[in-house]
Amino acid sequence: MTSFVGAIDQGTTSTRFIVFDQAGNIVASAQQEHAQIFPQPGWVEHAPMEIARNTDSVIERALQSARLTAQDLVGIGITNQRETTMIWDRRSGEPLHNALVWQDTRVDPLVAYFSAEGGKDRFRAITGLPLASYFSGLKLKWLLDHVPNARALADAGHLLFGTMDSWVLWNLTGGANGGLHVTDVTNASRTQLMRLDTLQWDDELLRTFSIPRNVLPRIASSSEIYGEVASGPLKGVPIAGILGDQQAALVGQTCFQPGEAKNTYGTGCFLLMNTGNKPVSSVAGLVTTVAYQLGKDPACFALEGSIAIAGALVQWLRDNLGLIQTSSDIDALAKSVDDNGDVYIVPAFSGLYAPYWKDDARGVITGLTRYAHRGHIARATLEAVAYQTRDVVAAMEQDSRIQLQELRVDGGMVVNDLLMQFQSDILDVSVVRPKVTETTALGAAYAAGLATGYWNSIDDLRRNWHVSHTWQPSMNKQDRGRLYSSWRKAVTRSFGWVE
Repeated sequence: MTSFVGAIDQGTTSTRFIVFDQAGNIVASAQQEHAQIFPQPGWVEHAPMEIARNTDSVIERALQSARLTAQDLVGIGITNQRETTMIWDRRSGEPLHNALVWQDTRVDPLVAYFSAEGGKDRFRAITGLPLASYFSGLKLKWLLDHVPNARALADAGHLLFGTMDSWVLWNLTGGANGGLHVTDVTNASRTQLMRLDTLQWDDELLRTFSIPRNVLPRIASSSEIYGEVASGPLKGVPIAGILGDQQAALVGQTCFQPGEAKNTYGTGCFLLMNTGNKPVSSVAGLVTTVAYQLGKDPACFALEGSIAIAGALVQWLRDNLGLIQTSSDIDALAKSVDDNGDVYIVPAFSGLYAPYWKDDARGVITGLTRYAHRGHIARATLEAVAYQTRDVVAAMEQDSRIQLQELRVDGGMVVNDLLMQFQSDILDVSVVRPKVTETTALGAAYAAGLATGYWNSIDDLRRNWHVSHTWQPSMNKQDRGRLYSSWRKAVTRSFGWVE
């Protein structure tokens, strides 16, 4: 009997369920967007119950589209937007508040408070992370401090915290009726509450942030059988893989050797380089994170550069400014001009992430003259994604002492040839797109398939990776230097906007 493996991809803007065959090809897929909630400037929320419903819906629709049943799947994996944070009552399954999305900046005062003693890097040696609004530990503290009855429920043992992987897993395995409260090492490493040396919650950090241990999920590896789906069309199917979305893409791109790197172009932009079995500390503004842990094997680590706004900048042009009707329209509009007209957009909507870590930065458009028009704005939008990636690559090469030879790319924006060619030009390296670009879901499927014996080893996964297209740099050195110098000047204009 033909068998497959599935993956739930719970992302920032939508939830998908994708079914793969043994060669890593997509057999079935369904997707559903969820609302983006902005209560006030800098605050970004999601409705957890909507995401739970959407998860059930996309599973059912994908299976129906290919006429598959639970008996056709050997297992499923989960991948998720990582730092998005929520709390819920274990007895009822009801969330106490909307989820705080990774882009949310309401904890900036907490970042300043904890940075006052020891600076933003005071916990970097333990967690690999600087103090920033990005990570979920301070979001959890904010929820405990501000949501009515949250601390009382925590003290009584009724409150659960989770990132979206834990929420999805808990609901699939029974919810209030025996649901499993588990996360994996990759998601735990983004909380700023886990030690990189032990891969366990750190008591000192929990005391510092006033977080009770009993609200936290159990930390497991990225590839093992956690439990089975309790009901619905996947009833009885093992859930056997969990990876944060960017680590899942690293696995999906089969970057298993130190020095191999991928960049995912989604809502944000996330570049990860495998650094092997020992964490590499960053001095250049990157974060050290767990890349994956396959079963009982030692964990692998990565350096990561996180860019908050990439595809979200295109959505902003569409939804806030009305310059384009659909996201795909940006390609033609950007191609309507020969260059950016000296226009640069620094999309620091939530501050600047790697390698700057400037919470006080805000978005700017620079270089405007009467000559500039909507075509230049569109081109500057795409170029901003590539410039931010070059900033991260420069930091990564400094930290790792490895010069990037090629960049493997995935995510929704890699269909844009103009962006990918400019990315190759501004980096001066090859940019490689694989045949299967849904690498985030594929990585979660790989984790589940390894745990269930669907694939025997990572060598099987490497054989599945094939090139769709390669872009080679064609820009001369002088133009590359001039453009990047102007970009760096524009970035400095965004600093210090928030007093």
